[in-house]
Amino acid sequence: MVAPARRSFLTRLTRNPYVAGATPTLGGLIFGCDISSMSAQWDNEVFLAKMGHPSPFRQGGITAAMPAGSFAGALLNSYLADKIGRKRCVILSGWIWVVGCIIMAVANDVRTLIAGRVIGGFAVGIASAIVTVYQAEITKPSMRGKIVSIQQLSTMSGIMIQYFVSFGFAQTAGELTFRAPFGLMAIPGALLGSLMFIFPESPRWLMDKDRNEEALQILADVHAAGDTEDALVRLEYNEIKKQIDFDRTQAARSYMDLFKPDVRLRVFLGMSDQMWSQLGGMNVMMMKAAGLQGRQAGLIASSVQYALGVAFTIPTVFLIDKLGRRPLMFGGAVSMASCLLIVGTLTAAFGHAVNGSGASNTVTWVVDGHPAVRNAIIVFSYLFVCSFASTWGPCSWTYASELTPLRVRAKAVSFATATNWTFNFVLGLTTPQAFHNLQFGVYYLYMAFNILAAIHVFFMFRETKGYSLEQIDEVFANGHPFKAWQVPKDIVPAKALQRDLEGRHVEDLQHDSRTDEKDEKGEFAHVENVMHPSSTTA
Repeated sequence: MVAPARRSFLTRLTRNPYVAGATPTLGGLIFGCDISSMSAQWDNEVFLAKMGHPSPFRQGGITAAMPAGSFAGALLNSYLADKIGRKRCVILSGWIWVVGCIIMAVANDVRTLIAGRVIGGFAVGIASAIVTVYQAEITKPSMRGKIVSIQQLSTMSGIMIQYFVSFGFAQTAGELTFRAPFGLMAIPGALLGSLMFIFPESPRWLMDKDRNEEALQILADVHAAGDTEDALVRLEYNEIKKQIDFDRTQAARSYMDLFKPDVRLRVFLGMSDQMWSQLGGMNVMMMKAAGLQGRQAGLIASSVQYALGVAFTIPTVFLIDKLGRRPLMFGGAVSMASCLLIVGTLTAAFGHAVNGSGASNTVTWVVDGHPAVRNAIIVFSYLFVCSFASTWGPCSWTYASELTPLRVRAKAVSFATATNWTFNFVLGLTTPQAFHNLQFGVYYLYMAFNILAAIHVFFMFRETKGYSLEQIDEVFANGHPFKAWQVPKDIVPAKALQRDLEGRHVEDLQHDSRTDEKDEKGEFAHVENVMHPSSTTA
């Protein structure tokens, strides 16, 4: 066995699997910053005066500009990610975000502000569609869920940080109250666009471009401290190469590949899990519908919600690769439906509608005169936030990023992300009107969505934890009745295979993997036997 070459400190740092996987989640931080960037401004008299006291309709347009831009960015990423690479897309998103923040910070009218939000949203759309793909393609199967779910933790942290920064500057005087929060949002984007230059490209994208030696070295650096002769590295390298060779036997890559029989179910599942994450009701439960009156009470309530969102995402980062995606999403949907049922029932029994003042026609359903009921509604609203943060929040991004093969992965994840932004945009426009028309019935509507999500997960969402990205094809293989709660028994999870490689068979497997790589005719026979022990080779 040849000892790996001595690596510099910078190489060791940027090839560390945790550092390489976590640094791109600065894209999640800008995502979170944009989500809460307007929260404090609608109560900021200096901002409202500068923007000409926009009507509720114009306020909706300002808010909706971000998801509209994000939708466009996510769709463009479906082309860019395969053309220029995962790493360059991440870099591009960071610097476009900086431009958008600068425009927002200097805006003197609504049109300029909307332009800045569209550009910033465009950057967020690219980042949200590519960061999880990059993470999934560069990490080990045994830690993929942990690394990808850091993206959601970063998003929740960005929401909370920007919320407190905005309200902090709201206590100052002059236009600094809104220009400073907008300008400071550029910092994570500049860090993302700068730091990613020193990180490696996705090895799977490199191999797809026939840069095999470079890809092998990156796999070795990230997975085996630079040892290109490591058995698991060789095995994964051969698996990726086999997948790419197979993909090249298919028709020319195009958007029509998303509808081919071997991937269309998985593309649909990726889009569905993003849809259900939006229809779960997080936007509704984050609204001040529990009878809290006054800015100070609203600040406290929102602060608690954001803090809980961050705190309850952290355990999932460490548990998602142990518990799996499927049980977390199913359990989360059931838990959120239960919270919505309780909140809706208590609100219907003890609450009443309050019409918005002035030009606003927004209806808020509040509870007065029943402090115990009001507190119960607040508690179950918080429990809902905890349920979402620990299940659908991180799982929806993780699951969508690992479902499809390399040839369509960037396009499929971009379409899934565009689905997220579509429903984000629609819900942002319709939720206030839904409260006006359905009142407390809104809670029952979103409860029904969660029940449908739980049913969908149970019957259609197959578990993906522990399998390499290339093994997912076998997990969803055709040719047998599809039962989502079962996985074909002849597939050895990559995590279990790693334990075997680290055990008594390691030397034999190292020898075999090197021999297989040199033998073009039987290049993948050994890999097939190890990964699928019940199969036979010609």
